[in-house]
Amino acid sequence: MPTELAVPMLHQFVVLVLLAIPIACASWTVTHEEVFREPREFCKRKSQDCGHVAQRKFFYLFTCEYCFSHYVTALVLIGTQYQLLYTGWRGYLAAWLALVWAANVYMSLFNRLRLDIKHENVTIAVEQSTLPAEAR
Repeated sequence: MPTELAVPMLHQFVVLVLLAIPIACASWTVTHEEVFREPREFCKRKSQDCGHVAQRKFFYLFTCEYCFSHYVTALVLIGTQYQLLYTGWRGYLAAWLALVWAANVYMSLFNRLRLDIKHENVTIAVEQSTLPAEAR
């Protein structure tokens, strides 16, 4: 029978919500932002051109935020020793899966927000370009 953690459930939940933020930030930055564009493009090419399946999969994980978030989460768990619900390997497994899920929810919300902002900016630009010159 697995041993439950002695930490209150509310504390475990708050830590889960907070730890997912840096995981999402790191995963999104590496897989989407301009600062990592060159290494990401290199990894994308390698993920398509390498002969061995293991090499292709290794390089692919740097281009997919979902895949990359699993590895970032594993590093965070090593660094923080965070466990969820149970002690031991069960707690680490529960924490790993929950953190990946929460981080991907954050990334999905961020992506949606960015799309809404881009759509709004395009709409404003189109409206301004259709105004007569004297109204601008």
